[in-house]
Amino acid sequence: MARGRSGRNGAGCGGCVLGFLLKFLAFLQAFAAVSAVLYAAWILSRWARRHELHLDHLLPDLWFACAVMAAGLLYCAILLAGYVAAEINSGCCLCFYTVLAMAMLLFEAALAGQLFLNEHWIQDLPYDRTGELDNLVSFIHNNLDLCKWTALATLAIQALSLLLAMVLRAMVSTSNVDYDSDEDFVVIRRPLLVAQGAPSYLPTTADPRAGAYPQLWSSSMRQKYGLNSSNDYTYNTLGHQNAVPPQ
Repeated sequence: MARGRSGRNGAGCGGCVLGFLLKFLAFLQAFAAVSAVLYAAWILSRWARRHELHLDHLLPDLWFACAVMAAGLLYCAILLAGYVAAEINSGCCLCFYTVLAMAMLLFEAALAGQLFLNEHWIQDLPYDRTGELDNLVSFIHNNLDLCKWTALATLAIQALSLLLAMVLRAMVSTSNVDYDSDEDFVVIRRPLLVAQGAPSYLPTTADPRAGAYPQLWSSSMRQKYGLNSSNDYTYNTLGHQNAVPPQ
């Protein structure tokens, strides 16, 4: 039992540390997600100042702003799920966040592979009437080193968050299994800790359990009514006095 409690306490401290790190990494990634949402909102507001903005103009004319907005909102939702999972330390929520984070990493890897392998990828995209896609590509080419290190740092943080979520999920499952096994052990050992005393009743003729103790019942009756001739004194249960043997 002491070993089980110490193991659970150690797992609890480790889980708190990993949960704090996971929330801190989610907070760092939130800057990128919120920046994407603000960038898309700025594109739409700039377009609205120059042209009339209608819902039917969003696709396909403003597809780039809509794609950035959708990516930013989805990223915020995934980060919120990870933060909540680390806060409540729930195995189900951690598993859900792990699946979402892994799918996001796979999508980013596929997108990066498409960009590196296809040199004419920009020609395969629809025309962006806002012109922000061309501006973004020009900015990336002019600041290639900065964008490269920023992308690598973001990917590293995402991979570390996924690893922490998987480790925390395994720790939660292990602690639950240990807790269940300790409870079973207590239930099994509990009868040995309770003193098994003799029954407090005396069997009578009306009690069906008296047949199991015939000698105990007969000896009790002889002592009660003074029928035991081998004793010099008998015990009276009504007056609590010693009866004097006959002369």
